[in-house]
Amino acid sequence: MSVQQFRDARHTRNSMPGPGMRSWRPCDLARDYRKLTENAIAKEIVDAARIHTTLGPGLLESVYHAVLAYELAQRGLRTVSHQAIPVVYGTIRIDIGFRADLIVEDRVIPEIKSVEALAPVHRKQLLTYLRLADKRLGLPIDFNAALLKDGISRIVNGLEEESHAKSQGRKEHE
Repeated sequence: MSVQQFRDARHTRNSMPGPGMRSWRPCDLARDYRKLTENAIAKEIVDAARIHTTLGPGLLESVYHAVLAYELAQRGLRTVSHQAIPVVYGTIRIDIGFRADLIVEDRVIPEIKSVEALAPVHRKQLLTYLRLADKRLGLPIDFNAALLKDGISRIVNGLEEESHAKSQGRKEHE
């Protein structure tokens, strides 16, 4: 199945699965991900990112993107790929200010990388994406890391930690 066929099937609720795909329909899945917190969605993303164990490091970002989107869809999570996010400055609106790699459940942005090492600019860039898209949590994931745990971090934009949500209120972290 090609990536385009997968995307087409994913956006059709009652589509027949293509060759090699398990039969599934997002509307039939038991869990309601719309009720999950950003942290719970992030746990699902990190778990799905274990595709790194199978594929290994060194592939193009587009490969990891397609496979991660597939894994998340298999888990019943709604994903949007390459979503255009506008930038507004004063009275000027730039409709395609940037494109988010993935937006999961309209809450979390995993930023997929396959680079030598995540640089501080990658984290700052993701924080800016979060602010512009009005999202609270981003996960820069470097699939080129030898160990996946060394390639994932959290970037928060005013996200309340579940254990401290009532006492601390919204704060911006980097």
